Amino acid sequence: MIRVVIPAHLRTLARVTGELELELPGEVTQRILLDAIEERYPALRGTIRDHVTKRRRPFIRFFACERDLSLESPDARLPDEVAAGAEPFLVVGAIAGG
Repeated sequence: MIRVVIPAHLRTLARVTGELELELPGEVTQRILLDAIEERYPALRGTIRDHVTKRRRPFIRFFACERDLSLESPDARLPDEVAAGAEPFLVVGAIAGG
């Protein structure tokens, strides 16, 4: 079971409390995980990734196992700890300002 932590405003859109939990067979990549999230929670389509390009939205970052995965290939395999459910995949809204 893969655990995904999303920001509070996205939990409100998805009508969930706490972590998202998804069962995904085989090797898990960012693309596979995000596709599964958008399929299971249609209200989140376009909030994390662009509708057309499927690229990560500006000011959205991905973290797992104390690593920033935001700039990694969407087809790169997620860490084994995430795939096993030992560590969550974090979707974080970045803050900018000056």
